[in-house]
Amino acid sequence: MTAAGERQLTALSELAGLVAGGATRRSQLATATGLSRAAVAQRVDLLIAQGLLVETGTVATERGRPPLTLQLASRTAVVCAVDLGATHRTVAVAELGGKVLAEATEGIDINDGPEPVLTGVHEQLGQLLADAGHPAEHVRAISVGVPGPVEARTGTVIRPPIMRGWDGYRVPGFFADRYRAPVLVDNDVNMMALGEYGHRPSTAHLLYVKVGTGIGCGIVSGGVVHRGASGAAGDIGHIRVPGHDDVLCHCGNTGCVEAVASGAAIAATLREAGLPAERASDVVRLVAAGDPLARRQVRLAAQRLGDVLASLVSFYNPDTIVLGGSIAGLHDDLLADIRGAVYRRALPLATRTVAIETTLLGHRAGIEGARRLAVQHLLSPEGIGHMLAGAGAAAGAVAEAQAKG
Repeated sequence: MTAAGERQLTALSELAGLVAGGATRRSQLATATGLSRAAVAQRVDLLIAQGLLVETGTVATERGRPPLTLQLASRTAVVCAVDLGATHRTVAVAELGGKVLAEATEGIDINDGPEPVLTGVHEQLGQLLADAGHPAEHVRAISVGVPGPVEARTGTVIRPPIMRGWDGYRVPGFFADRYRAPVLVDNDVNMMALGEYGHRPSTAHLLYVKVGTGIGCGIVSGGVVHRGASGAAGDIGHIRVPGHDDVLCHCGNTGCVEAVASGAAIAATLREAGLPAERASDVVRLVAAGDPLARRQVRLAAQRLGDVLASLVSFYNPDTIVLGGSIAGLHDDLLADIRGAVYRRALPLATRTVAIETTLLGHRAGIEGARRLAVQHLLSPEGIGHMLAGAGAAAGAVAEAQAKG
């Protein structure tokens, strides 16, 4: 693409983002961007023609003809969000402005493999689109969160520990012949981090730490998910905790924080003591029932996790750490010990303003993050470029068909 083409896409993205942020009039866009009114009109008209923006209604003015109001399209454009877990899938259809039109959650087994699981997603998407009154042609972006490592650039699942049969599978390829829309794939914890970030307007740099069967972390800075060079950023579950070299982790190393502080690790310790704890949810149940050994093990796990987070606070200097996952429901038993370890071990300058809290969205963090990622991409220069290229290809196909007819 030429430099002029890139500048055009950047300008279109900026205008769409301003409308998403609340700008409703062309004059506001001209003031915010410094573009002439003619340049704004040209670009806005293009976004309207592509079905990304609509101009409707009026706003009151003191004199003169009231101008039309700009907003993101809702009648002809939707995004689809998918949150896949080890035992569940949540699928949602939403307007670009954020309103969820239809949503459903069902139980699955992620180890059934990609084709059966994604076929179920496709069938459920079809039903939800019908319920919302939208054909497949209205889908502008699809975002999928999966419980394993992902090469986000290609949407390829890479050596997942709990997703049997998914290694090397490119998720966008499944949807390629079904929807004319970009498909974004990311680790579920990154999605959760983005979902939480969107509901914390005063937060600029966030760490989302999921403590459930395993331990993972999502990093968001300035509204952008940090994935690292190959998508492995945030894989904190395999940071070594000193003094636990006798504990083997499923990754093959010893002393990983996931092996000594996750819900699965706590449950294993409680089973050895004769308590009925098969999984992380059993740990939550035992603590809620007041079992002293369960509460003791949760507090020890919180201290170990806090030591790891203290290093992250000194390194990354976040202003907010959010705890999510099934074990995070035990906030009274977790927060005090995690905060104590962080404040004791991290640099004072880094801890001066950091807030350590539990999730605002709970189990909805993943689906909300997937929705946000889809809209974020759609309004980006890359997303708008994909939309314009698709429109050009469609027009070419129509012209070719007319010529043959």
